[in-house]
Amino acid sequence: MNTKEQVRQRVWERMDTAGAGRTGSVQGKIPDFHGAPDAAQRLSEHERWRAAHVVKSNPDKAQAEVREAAIDAGKQVYMAVPRLASLQPFYSLDLALGVPGRVSATKAWAAEHAPRVTVPQMRPVDVVVCGSVAVNSAGIRLGKGAGYSDIEMGLLADAGLMGPETLIVTTVHDLQVLDEDLPEGPHDASVDLIVTPTRTITCPPRRRPQGIFAEALSTEQKTTIPALHPYLQAQ
Repeated sequence: MNTKEQVRQRVWERMDTAGAGRTGSVQGKIPDFHGAPDAAQRLSEHERWRAAHVVKSNPDKAQAEVREAAIDAGKQVYMAVPRLASLQPFYSLDLALGVPGRVSATKAWAAEHAPRVTVPQMRPVDVVVCGSVAVNSAGIRLGKGAGYSDIEMGLLADAGLMGPETLIVTTVHDLQVLDEDLPEGPHDASVDLIVTPTRTITCPPRRRPQGIFAEALSTEQKTTIPALHPYLQAQ
């Protein structure tokens, strides 16, 4: 089996060769892919999405239309502060901010105008949206390697804000869905739903986030993610 980094490089090269990125090369990134609005529309038609009141999303551009759709549908959206670089690691986004989702769903607007919240200030989350570099039909996903999605979900799980009933979804280009086994770490969470511009894939129940595992954190993560400090001090 290929390593995680080998799989990432293969997907990035495949997407660049196909011209699948909306804004140029996708190397080293959560790919911002052509068809992202179609994937967001497809997700918005899913019954679990329609029933959701609270959504937690990654801040990447590939999922901007997902965040936009959630905000415009009246859902509460929590968007991770890039690199979780705050004691208040999530932006709180909703229609009460007085601007449409296409504006408030962007990282630039949120950084300037959106209120930030701590994990204890958040409401229980119905849907978690992840960006991915690669994913397979078993629900194993690879991000870009920084580990932020797993930390975000770990913080929520540790606070009792997500559990077995929370839907974990990723939106990706069809080229990012691989028909092969993918490597996974002992604390990697799997996704329940994969949505591409052309199809929706329901994954078998597998691994859920269980909380923060201090032994799985790098020294850099421990020192640069302020939201982890209270947790680590309590260990």
